Amino acid sequence: MSKISRFFKGGGSAASKGRGGPSPQEALARLRETEEMLSKKQEYLETRIERELAVARQHGTKNRRAALQALKRKKRYEKQLSQIDGTLSTIEFQREALENSHTNTEVLKNMGYAAQAMKKVHENMDLNKIDDLMQDITEQQDVAQEISDAISNRATFGDEFDE
Repeated sequence: MSKISRFFKGGGSAASKGRGGPSPQEALARLRETEEMLSKKQEYLETRIERELAVARQHGTKNRRAALQALKRKKRYEKQLSQIDGTLSTIEFQREALENSHTNTEVLKNMGYAAQAMKKVHENMDLNKIDDLMQDITEQQDVAQEISDAISNRATFGDEFDE
């Protein structure tokens, strides 16, 4: 089955039909295939336009009817080329929108996972226990500072007399 008929008839994997629609990756792949196909068609039409222009020049004034027919075909090909340009532009816009939507979905999903992980980490923490622990740490730091101050003070060993 050709790419175009597969695209329009909805020929896809059975898995995508069972889920109610294609995955973002499948849709992106199809859009890229369509872009490639249209780009090839563009190249083909551009060569046909050049050929028809060459035929029109070749016949010139000698065979006016053949030259006019070649110019009419050229004009028809240019119209098709213009339509393909518009279609490609629309497909590119849709592909970019789908990519952005997929990215946003993944970001949101990962943020949800992070929130769940953070909730799990905080599950075993009690604010009262944390407050008590911080007070204990402050008390122990104060005790350590007093000990350090007592040790670092110069020992006088009898230099000071109480008269």
